[in-house]
Amino acid sequence: YLEGSDQHRGWFHSSLLESIGVYGRAPFKAVLTHGFVMDEQGRKMSKSLGNVVAPQEVGDKYGADILRLWVMMSDTTEDLRIGPEILKQQAELYRRLRNTLRWLLGSLHCFNDNERVPESDMPELERWVLHRLTELDARIRAATESYDWTGVYPELHAFCATDLSAFYFDIRKDAIYCDRPDSLRRRAARTVLDHLHRCLTIWLAPVLCFTAEEAWAARFGEGHSVHLELYPDLPDAWSDERLAARWSEIREIRRVLTGALERARTRGLIGSSLQAAVDLTVHSDELALLDAAGWEEVAIVSSVTLDRDDRTMEAYRNYLARPPAEGTSEEAAEVVERPVIVRPAPGTKCARCWRVLPEVGQQRGHPELCARCADAVESGLVCRAAA
Repeated sequence: YLEGSDQHRGWFHSSLLESIGVYGRAPFKAVLTHGFVMDEQGRKMSKSLGNVVAPQEVGDKYGADILRLWVMMSDTTEDLRIGPEILKQQAELYRRLRNTLRWLLGSLHCFNDNERVPESDMPELERWVLHRLTELDARIRAATESYDWTGVYPELHAFCATDLSAFYFDIRKDAIYCDRPDSLRRRAARTVLDHLHRCLTIWLAPVLCFTAEEAWAARFGEGHSVHLELYPDLPDAWSDERLAARWSEIREIRRVLTGALERARTRGLIGSSLQAAVDLTVHSDELALLDAAGWEEVAIVSSVTLDRDDRTMEAYRNYLARPPAEGTSEEAAEVVERPVIVRPAPGTKCARCWRVLPEVGQQRGHPELCARCADAVESGLVCRAAA
């Protein structure tokens, strides 16, 4: 049974008494109750106040998917509020989810099974994404079994906005756009994008019915509906708590790197982050997290030089909140006070990947490219859709 909370003393009660008396059992397997729909100020809707929100009007203006998303982004155990501003917020949340699916579809163009990389051969970053999928899978399955969806779709939105768009996609765009099509890093990334597309589309399908169907048909054709798919069975081997803890530290340091790059950009020292070279000082325990090339990927800069100083992560957390001492430039501050030093990267900008490297101009036949991009162009490999 699914009714408003007033039915505890109404339909739920009367039908229970009748069924027990006649059949000796309850007439339902589960009872779900929800609050009432109020306006944005928490007032009951009435024609006299002119605050009635008609579902048909919402569907005509925004689409039924956004109306369903509003329900799932709310705590349905309490009274729900709806109005023009709330619906605008839901439309923005929906746009971010849709953009995530759009980016996945674009980046998976002509992907096929021959390109797949086993999880054991993937870089750590890809294995971290797979771990996050197992966490979300457990959350969604538990919500399905308990009928308690409160917070699930906000968590899915946060995953798309924070873990994917602002982190994983941001880092891996370079590999997807610029690596050779047969490179391990690019193939591993696209394998993970395939898992992301399948999982997200199936998980979103019960609520974003039309959007999920559209995203599914764009890859697999209209002959098979996403609504006939079961939740994907994710391997237990994808779950890795130690890896998750490791990447939590990496993301903490990356936050400081990003803040330092933004400061340098504000001062006019650099334009984009790819114009930067970074001197990064880390604790000896943190030195093993990533090598210099790994930090270049994560920070999206052209070069990183690592140094060791046995300080705690607290120095990173305090760095952004503490301005340099009066009368000194940031460049003159001691490393112990500033774990990150940003300077213009030496070299020339690659016309293809935009990294600034000394090797640009040294590739025979490709005077404007770095070694990686010259190799990708020389390989002659292109992505071709399966016939």
